[in-house]
Amino acid sequence: MRKRRRFTAAFKSKVALEALREDQPLSEIASRHRIHPNLVGSWKRQAIAGLAETFSGKSAQRSRDREEEIRDLHAKIGELTIERDFLSRGFGR
Repeated sequence: MRKRRRFTAAFKSKVALEALREDQPLSEIASRHRIHPNLVGSWKRQAIAGLAETFSGKSAQRSRDREEEIRDLHAKIGELTIERDFLSRGFGR
């Protein structure tokens, strides 16, 4: 039984970029990289969809939302730490 291969994001983007250039057919790109042509087509479609998202500003909004969530979680950690310390002093530990 063959072990399933995993491809890095850098490799996928390299292959997708080659496919976007359309200098060579997908089958040639696939054979050169020893992958199935369907993968090349799939990665090309994903790259095109990702480009649209990049220019729409959604990724920037997601990043801001993630930073806000991290800030809130750090504040909650601080509150819980203070509460724990207060309660441990109250019980004389």
